[in-house]
Amino acid sequence: MPVVDVATIESVTAEALRSHGAEPFVASEVARAVAEAEAHGNRICGLYYVESYCEQLQSGRVRGKAVPVVTTPRPATIHVDAGFGFAQPAFSHGIVPALDAARQFGTATLAVGHAHTCTSLGFFTGQIARAGMIGIGFTNASPIVAPPGGRSRVIGTNPIAFSVPDGEGGLAMHFDQSTTTVALGKITMAKATGKSIPEGWALNARGEPTTDPEEALQGSLVSVGGYKGWGFGLMAEILAAGMTGSVLSRNVKPLKARDGSPHDLGQFYILMDPETSPDFGARLSVLADAVSADEGARMPGQHRKGLTRVDVVDKVWDQIRDLARGPKPSE
Repeated sequence: MPVVDVATIESVTAEALRSHGAEPFVASEVARAVAEAEAHGNRICGLYYVESYCEQLQSGRVRGKAVPVVTTPRPATIHVDAGFGFAQPAFSHGIVPALDAARQFGTATLAVGHAHTCTSLGFFTGQIARAGMIGIGFTNASPIVAPPGGRSRVIGTNPIAFSVPDGEGGLAMHFDQSTTTVALGKITMAKATGKSIPEGWALNARGEPTTDPEEALQGSLVSVGGYKGWGFGLMAEILAAGMTGSVLSRNVKPLKARDGSPHDLGQFYILMDPETSPDFGARLSVLADAVSADEGARMPGQHRKGLTRVDVVDKVWDQIRDLARGPKPSE
């Protein structure tokens, strides 16, 4: 298994995306997200997605030349139409006016609509926090979750991310998690490697607990905490679809499929300036001290620092380098 520099992962991923039709800026923004995911051990949101990105660039399911359009319906309300392109460049177009609005008004919202899957939502809220603002993010995904007591899949894993600045350009707290017991990618990875999944992750098509990833993919995932997680998933759905003009999860086709309609997903962010409260820093410090009073305990994501070199499975790295050479004639 090769050990690869994260910078190399970023550059080779960008080349793979460019060679399959992405504009240079688009490719660099998506590659930056892939590299950060790998640096923090988030394999599901890293190189795991690059093949599908390239395939969907070729099929037209994602538009690699889309130019995001930024509008301001209200003074502290920023909206970005991604034009069925990638979420990362769309966010980059919207983050500067959103930060400016949050500094001016104390709170601002950033809605990114008609976008490809954003994969790691924390990649975006982390940028908000490193710029000095508290960031909360919501997104939706392809339908895989049924209501408690039901069997019809209505919403996706619908992640929520939350990032808090430490006042020094870093993160005092950071979490990025699905509103299901486990992310869908862990189910698909288990299927790909022929492994079973723990009971409690998913139900089969009959609404019964299963440890078979194939049955789970035919059935539904379980909301974390039952009704409580289901409520958070619905909250993310309402904000990600309703506040961005994007589709409901039930209308999203499988995210990694080569062909089909664009993802048309939404991401909704709330930016808050902690300086609107003169006590924020002191309260945060006291809380962090209380959390870390016991050995081994800490705030989620505190002192978060990515690796500069990571292990990559030979087959995966060979595939990425092959993609960087461009599409095969049959494509």
